[in-house]
Amino acid sequence: MDEIIRIESLYKHYNLGQQVIPVLRGLNLSINRNEYVALMGPSGSGKSTLMNILGCLDTPTAGKYILNKHNVSTIKENELAEIRNKEIGFVFQQFNLLPRLSALENVALPLVYSGISKKEREERAKAVLEKVHLADRWHHKPNELSGGQCQRVAIARALVNNPSIILADEPTGNLDSKTSVEIMDIFDTIHQGGNTVILVTHEEDIAKFANRVIRLRDGLIENDHINTTRIEATPTPTQQAEPMIHTNDNDSLV
Repeated sequence: MDEIIRIESLYKHYNLGQQVIPVLRGLNLSINRNEYVALMGPSGSGKSTLMNILGCLDTPTAGKYILNKHNVSTIKENELAEIRNKEIGFVFQQFNLLPRLSALENVALPLVYSGISKKEREERAKAVLEKVHLADRWHHKPNELSGGQCQRVAIARALVNNPSIILADEPTGNLDSKTSVEIMDIFDTIHQGGNTVILVTHEEDIAKFANRVIRLRDGLIENDHINTTRIEATPTPTQQAEPMIHTNDNDSLV
């Protein structure tokens, strides 16, 4: 198998005054290209810290992290940012859309920093919005979209740079059960298209969409198994109108 992520003897601790708080305690983990993995664990298990390290938002205290053949454990922040922008697309629970920008502008925003022309940015943004069934909503702003539509815009934004890995942190946490299934259908389509998908969730029903489930407890991997009861999503366009939500002007892009 083609390995895309490997961590060896990974430790992470935080200093709180003179006290050292251990969070990750020597993890070893390998994830292959095009796997669909759910990371689970109770509060304080270390899953959020592991997600941040996998997403190159944080670095380990000790140990090795190999991402797509790059040792990212000790590289400088500017190099880390470059690899992060190239390799990883993020989807967050809170959507993190800029309220004054349209769906198209929100999706195209990551391309602005890549020196891509406005025409190409719009073409690529429209293409990924079509993939998430929002071709007819590209001119709408976040407060004119439902929660599920906002999350689809966020997924499109994560896809626009053609990343190797989609890292989703509680992506259905703010959505009702019907909309959650629709969003998971989209992740299933993304996975079938060749992306590696890593899903951080505390919801058992959501984890069942993944092929593999990794459970953390007290900074260690408690269980790592193939999901034999996986829910087979059947992606279908979801263009119907949904109740609107209203975002506030304090929303920001992370």
